[in-house]
Amino acid sequence: MTPPRQPCHPYLRLRYRMARHALLQFLASLKNSLEILLFCFMPVLLGLFAMIALPLMAAMTLAWPYAAATLAAQALLVAMPVILLRRRLHPAACTAWARALPIPTALAWTADALVAGLLVGPLAAVYAVSMGIWLYQWPLWLRPIAGQAVAATVLSLLLGWLLATVVLAQRRQPLLPSRAAGLAVDGQLPADTGVQYALAETANAQAADPALAAAAPDRASARQARYAPSTLRPFYLALWHRLFWLPCWRADNAAGVQQTILLLAALAGVVLWVWHPAALIPTALWGAYASLMLILLTDRGDKAVREQSALLHPVLASWPLAARPLLLGARAFSLLPALLVLATFALLMARVPQQAYKPQLVQGWLLAALAASSAIVGLNLSPRGRVVLVALSALILTAIGSEVWK
Repeated sequence: MTPPRQPCHPYLRLRYRMARHALLQFLASLKNSLEILLFCFMPVLLGLFAMIALPLMAAMTLAWPYAAATLAAQALLVAMPVILLRRRLHPAACTAWARALPIPTALAWTADALVAGLLVGPLAAVYAVSMGIWLYQWPLWLRPIAGQAVAATVLSLLLGWLLATVVLAQRRQPLLPSRAAGLAVDGQLPADTGVQYALAETANAQAADPALAAAAPDRASARQARYAPSTLRPFYLALWHRLFWLPCWRADNAAGVQQTILLLAALAGVVLWVWHPAALIPTALWGAYASLMLILLTDRGDKAVREQSALLHPVLASWPLAARPLLLGARAFSLLPALLVLATFALLMARVPQQAYKPQLVQGWLLAALAASSAIVGLNLSPRGRVVLVALSALILTAIGSEVWK
């Protein structure tokens, strides 16, 4: 098989090879996950591939504000892989190195568009297959607006590609002087994880506040104590805020944005599942979507906390305080988004007449979702065992949720 033809300019070849290598590394890290997910969800994934172009095509039958909102959402969905993987596609070290080179602006934009096309291109092929399926089926609702539906889908792909290119181009911009001054700690900028800045900020706050400094026990008593005194609980909350919450929003860490998107997606999933408007999408599919988003929300949040804990563990080991309550509390806090989604679902179901659903299955779904989320956060499993737990949890919740409505 002939390898794909690479661009001619050296800078374009560099960006192309770097992005391709980053994608191969990312796929290799997901090998175990992909094996289990493909085995468990192959029929669902095939159905999603067939349905991916349907919302925008069906939106052409609605009023123009709804059609425009659907077009914008579809363009954001196209650009989402590049947004989530932007740090891998264009690392911070490469951006800092490239700023010193005489790279023309047009060439830099071309490189960003080329790298964005590595992910948008395969997604465009999936959209083409989905459109082909619906054009082959040729339902009655599609016949009057077939041309508009195809044009809107192509436009969403182009807008998504443009948005992905802009996201990559934004990484080439140097830090503003005010932001660089704000991030500087003792003349040095923090690492991408924000750990150095968080630690230095905490130390400065403790030095500036005599109450916090006086609350910290001495090193000898901290080594003997299993837990910190009750007087340190506000201090632990401040540490969690500085060491776990703030780093999720600083530098190139995408954990905060990722969890916000997953939380909104999970909340939208349960709302649409309870509402289940009369449309082409079955109610069981909304239940499967809500279940999957809930599990992903918990899994990704707990994984971000575990990664941050691994980075902080060597530093906390030398501090004169017991780190175990802080780490356990951070893991417990990762359950809060899932609890918010479950509480929203319970409140919405309380307003629905009981004749429309099966109360025992609703209670079973809530208990199963709570047990699955708690297991993901509480159990220490191997990477493959964690993937199995996540896949089985999503399958069980999907099976229960498909039978909720009468």
